[in-house]
Amino acid sequence: MPSNVELRPVTREDVQRLSIWLDDPDVSDAWFGRYTYGDPAHLGYEPKNMIDATEEEWDEVFHDPHHEPHRDIFSIYTASGEHIGEGQLSIDEPLGDAQMSVLIGLKSLWHQGYGSSSVMAMLEHIFEHLGLHRAWVDVPEYNTAARTMFEHIGFQHEGTLRQSRPHHGSRYNSVILGMLSDEYANAYPEGTLSHVTTWDSPKF
Repeated sequence: MPSNVELRPVTREDVQRLSIWLDDPDVSDAWFGRYTYGDPAHLGYEPKNMIDATEEEWDEVFHDPHHEPHRDIFSIYTASGEHIGEGQLSIDEPLGDAQMSVLIGLKSLWHQGYGSSSVMAMLEHIFEHLGLHRAWVDVPEYNTAARTMFEHIGFQHEGTLRQSRPHHGSRYNSVILGMLSDEYANAYPEGTLSHVTTWDSPKF
């Protein structure tokens, strides 16, 4: 059974913790990896720049429903109230799909079910709240633990991107894994809330 999580709106304190986590190569490799010039990659916004962002800059990233691509960005908390990671959805409404990204930044909690629980809560948001047709992830081939997790939840292999990820001076393939709305409904007929605690969805 996955460990319980809550998805909450992002705070400045959350972003500050995230920027510290990403300084750890193990954590950045488990997230978006690194740019070709070596800095930790982070899509949607630059954490260090957002710590002291103006309210207008903050709202543009976290509260602008017209931003393209539209992103739902969540902070991941344990049920006891500890901030442990971040989840993102890059949503293409015309196509009816969302690319999912999940990071557990607190390394002491890796491999304890928090990643699975976060994915399942985000699937509920994608299929039940947003009414989208497809969820998908792009997983580098060297992150075998992540691929195993997504496949265990029910994601299917859809394709391979050749040498799409720079990593430690080399180029690696990544795999596209996806889940369709009917596959979600069949796998979780009672929804994912039987697997995760009640969570607070950010209202954008």
